[in-house]
Amino acid sequence: MVRAIVGANWGDEGKGKITDMLAKESDIIIRFQGGSNAGHTIVNDYGKFALHLLPSGVFYGHTTSIIGNGVALNIPYLVNEIKALTDRGVPKPKILVSDRAQILMPYHVLFDAYEEERLGNKSFGSTKSGIAPFYSDKYAKIGFQVSELFDDDTLREKSVRVCELKNVLLKHLYHKPLLDPDELYRTLQEYRDMVKPYVCDVSAYLYEAIREGKNILLEGQLGSLKDPDHGIYPMVTSSSTLAAYGAVGAGIPPYEIKNITTVVKAYSSSVGAGAFVSELSGEEGDELRRRGGDGGEFGATTGRPRRVGWFDAVASRYGCRIQGTTEVALTVLDVLGYLDQIPVCTGYEIDGVVTRDFPNTVKLERAKPVLTRLPGWKCDIRGIKKYEDLPGACRDYIEFIEKEIGCPITMVSNGPGRQDIIYRNVK
Repeated sequence: MVRAIVGANWGDEGKGKITDMLAKESDIIIRFQGGSNAGHTIVNDYGKFALHLLPSGVFYGHTTSIIGNGVALNIPYLVNEIKALTDRGVPKPKILVSDRAQILMPYHVLFDAYEEERLGNKSFGSTKSGIAPFYSDKYAKIGFQVSELFDDDTLREKSVRVCELKNVLLKHLYHKPLLDPDELYRTLQEYRDMVKPYVCDVSAYLYEAIREGKNILLEGQLGSLKDPDHGIYPMVTSSSTLAAYGAVGAGIPPYEIKNITTVVKAYSSSVGAGAFVSELSGEEGDELRRRGGDGGEFGATTGRPRRVGWFDAVASRYGCRIQGTTEVALTVLDVLGYLDQIPVCTGYEIDGVVTRDFPNTVKLERAKPVLTRLPGWKCDIRGIKKYEDLPGACRDYIEFIEKEIGCPITMVSNGPGRQDIIYRNVK
């Protein structure tokens, strides 16, 4: 069976924990899109980890972790991330890298930073990890595919061709130092040696795994609202964040994805720019950010303070719909235990009209939140294992959200650890 684990909102929903938890019953975990620009935080018996490229199932000895063809593959970053695990006592995971994955190059990171600098206050709030330039090159057909590393003639010719193109921009648009084709060729040779032990025809491998009835997890990065087609364009990422893309980014038939577990946060948070209707500012926002997550709401990759807000039912309902959600995992519910009342954004007011439908970006920029206030439960719910043992107000909050988003909440996370989960039977 193939299950996708994806985010309903802006990212930072807690997908890493849910993937890590469900990996126990899985054979294969696949990253199918994105790169090292966002992180998944994991807390387990080995400690606390922020994973960026590696799938969140690498802590189990029985699993195979795969970097799919849809990923922006930063090869030195991958090697360093594996080493960072083993240096802390984690057994070396079994890793496979698709021979069709494309390589994120050092110049992609430079171009990302140069463009943000050029745009100034009109910038996209990029993590400057090279993701947009990488995907631009992929679709302009001037990227380097892993398979090309093993053909010297192709590599040398393409190094010259790519440098000619990039140097025009570096000289005339950015006024920065030029690329050296010989240096680029040597870098690619080093990358070949680094990645060689992991390279595999992943699509063929997964075809056999599906035939054998293996349990497979597809792990998405970021969330629905950062999708370039269906998100808050242009303040989005550069690869599709939807479960549907899991078939493309891993190399499997779409009909094999039987379960889409969408992770929804019990309040809202986001790193980066873009419309965020339920966002909080001032002391309220500072307190929620301080209490949020495990050690506060700060980006796992950048360390930037996350923007925070009340639960947005309009955005979450839309996010679940475009993911094709079959079940919801509700995370960080324990964070809200300090509140007397908990506001929930149940509608948007746009030009004097209230809507429950998530609009396009132009309209979204004018939206104001319509809030419904629910009573808080005013206690710590960490350690509770059974749904019926949660305070009544807490259960009411969960069931209110479930009704608003129209999808069954089958898991409730009430702490950062792998064991901090409540399973819920939904008829």
